[in-house]
Amino acid sequence: MVYERDALLAEAVRRVLGSTGAYAAMVYLRSRDRRALVLRTVAGVPLSIMSPFRRIAAAGPLPVAVCFRTGRSVTLADAEETMRRFPQLAVGLPYDFVSAYVPVGHGGERFGVLSVLWPASDDGVPSLECGQLSAVASRLGAGLSELAAAGQSVEAGGDAAVVELPPPSVPSTRVGLFDWDVATGALAADVQFREIFGFGPGEFDGTVFCLTGRIAPGDVPEFRAAARTALERGEVLAARVRVLGPAGRPYPVELWARVPGAVSEGGTHLVGAVLDVRTLTAAAAAVERLRDGVFSLDADGLISYVNRAAEPLLRATREELVGHHPWEVLPWLADPFYENRYRAALLSQQPTTFLAARPPDGWLAFSLFPDAHGVTGRVVAAESPPGPAEPPAGPGAGGVGSTTGVGSATGTGGVGSTHHLLQLASALTEAVTVRDVCRAVAEEILPAFGGQELAIYGVHEQRLHLVLQAGYPDGFLDGFEGTPIDARVPGAETLSTGTPIFFESVRELAAAYPGLALDEMGAWAFLPLIASGRPVGSCILGFDRAHTFTLEERGLLTGLGGFIAQALERARLYDAEFALARGLQQALLPHRLPQVPGLRTAARYLPGTQGMEIGGDWYDAIVTGADLTLVIGDVEGHSVAAAAAMGQLRSAVRAFASGGEPPDRVLVRTNRLLLDLDPGLLASCCLVRLTPADGTVRIGRAGHLPPVLRHPDGGAEALYVPGGPLLGVDDRAAYPVSELRLRPGSLLVLYTDGLVEDPELAIDQGVDRLRAALARGRAGEELEELAERLLREVGSTGRVDDVALLLTAVEGTGRARGPATFVGVDGDEG
Repeated sequence: MVYERDALLAEAVRRVLGSTGAYAAMVYLRSRDRRALVLRTVAGVPLSIMSPFRRIAAAGPLPVAVCFRTGRSVTLADAEETMRRFPQLAVGLPYDFVSAYVPVGHGGERFGVLSVLWPASDDGVPSLECGQLSAVASRLGAGLSELAAAGQSVEAGGDAAVVELPPPSVPSTRVGLFDWDVATGALAADVQFREIFGFGPGEFDGTVFCLTGRIAPGDVPEFRAAARTALERGEVLAARVRVLGPAGRPYPVELWARVPGAVSEGGTHLVGAVLDVRTLTAAAAAVERLRDGVFSLDADGLISYVNRAAEPLLRATREELVGHHPWEVLPWLADPFYENRYRAALLSQQPTTFLAARPPDGWLAFSLFPDAHGVTGRVVAAESPPGPAEPPAGPGAGGVGSTTGVGSATGTGGVGSTHHLLQLASALTEAVTVRDVCRAVAEEILPAFGGQELAIYGVHEQRLHLVLQAGYPDGFLDGFEGTPIDARVPGAETLSTGTPIFFESVRELAAAYPGLALDEMGAWAFLPLIASGRPVGSCILGFDRAHTFTLEERGLLTGLGGFIAQALERARLYDAEFALARGLQQALLPHRLPQVPGLRTAARYLPGTQGMEIGGDWYDAIVTGADLTLVIGDVEGHSVAAAAAMGQLRSAVRAFASGGEPPDRVLVRTNRLLLDLDPGLLASCCLVRLTPADGTVRIGRAGHLPPVLRHPDGGAEALYVPGGPLLGVDDRAAYPVSELRLRPGSLLVLYTDGLVEDPELAIDQGVDRLRAALARGRAGEELEELAERLLREVGSTGRVDDVALLLTAVEGTGRARGPATFVGVDGDEG
């Protein structure tokens, strides 16, 4: 049963929290397809904070996944180790905590992972606690194994269960129960009731008369009025009276009573409870007497209490605040930074402070004190921090803080920083080349963190080479070009150690690296760029004045360094593959077109503007005796495989055509070859054999767009001659050939669909646009000029496909009076 499984998980997290000193524990279980780990049980941390990590890919880079795959425990002793080893986790949870991850399994079967969080400590994770954690995980694995053997499901399913922790160890509120017959005065009471009213053994005689002797004389009328109210209305809630304690000193209690449902209307019977609220009343009174604002947030960040002094500071009443998130009910706390302060306190279990601007005329200092149950907050009026003369107004106003003191209002963080970081993450996912990655980093990192200089170095042959710089003085970085990665400079040492280096002032940097050339910056962040354990380069961010790097900034910068490294490595591999593919493609296309008397030719090739920027388009011109065979083709796709298939088809067509085969036979044999090669790709092709002596043209088409012909008189038409299917579809396909004669001054244009495709037009309209552009040709226009003009006028501005274009002009001085003459199909007159 599912509840048996969940009971095992709940027992495990409670045992962990009770024996290891941890403040939070979670259990991830494998999914049914074993491809993911799903958060099933959580205690000590809000489920909302863990929502980005509710489902983790089993093959992913997060520590939960690594622990599950390897079957080995993972411990992260501090935030810096988390940043270095698991930057994705550091970016998602950029807070200072210690964590451990232990596999849950039994007998070779792995069910999931037990994860535990401790407050940050210089001691890391004690070995004793790790041993206890392993013991709990082993016991849980054995329990899950028994359930699996009994045929019960042990995979994750349904929503995660939140295990409530026992309340803090404070004096509890005592509750006593009673049953009172008002008509007779008989009062039955339990031991707690008698103790609350100060009765020793044998002192209570079971009557209400005896009880009223222990109530402060001034409160006896209130006590009797409460009884009458209960009888009239059926219940009384929280009626307060004072009990005479030792030496006659009164203390408060609360009475709750109702008429039992079994008693008819008008009855005189009451049952209820009495609450000893001395401790809570004293605590609340003490807090209410404070002049500082005090509030409490539960584990989900909802306000559960606000004292009287906080109301004028926050400019809101308790009724408006309780039950809401402060950043939702107070518009000036709507900046995501403030919610992040609460998260930082809760996950680090360390006090944190920050400033907030309360429009229109003040600043407030907040202090947050967390434990596993929530956060207690203190708020007081504060002076304006150095920087802006007046606090900014509206959502997003305010600055950043730190976990150790009040932060400056001029730092980073908030909506603007979050926007830039999200933009960078988005841009890096779309960046293809190294240039794209560097551009994205330069455009988003500097404004996100308020930096003025940025340099990215890449590693080549164990030396650092500048890939990108922004903001540096001319020539300043020349002296660092080619620096060995083991050199004693921060840009190299951050890479060799794999640890980010932060300098918050010139004095710090100069003391660590005496004699290092400096510009006029005042603070620096040196980030290692490491992808899959391989050094990729380093990233340097400079600030024009001293800058305090908060823990969140350090975490974000370190995590982003990992993202940048991955993007650079991916882009570097892409660039290498792209260079290889482009070299292959350029080698396969003709380096020059043949010179044939009576004919002039020109060609163009443009790569696609997305993806690999390499595809399967090709063109060729082959001298076959006294004839010239023109070929245009397009293999589907944009990849090295498409380029390789194109090379094979081009070689085959050239070989078949050079052997004297007619166009239909060339296409038939090429089709069968493509089917035999079975590359999983299709191709289109148009083959034209032109005899210059008499202008005879024989055209064969295999699923390709029609050639476009311009007549000597300037008119143009698309030659929709019959054709066969695409190459690679049917090994029995036939390809009819159409024959026509061109007159001197005619111009034939072959092209691929990348030229005429447009998302806003049908393909026939694109062909017609080419025909119209060709008809607009001016007298004396050179063939090369015409090729450029066609690319410019016909090609779509949103073109993503390759373009191949082959133009052939039949020379002659005379102007024919009529169009080209069709002879027929397959040689028949028609």
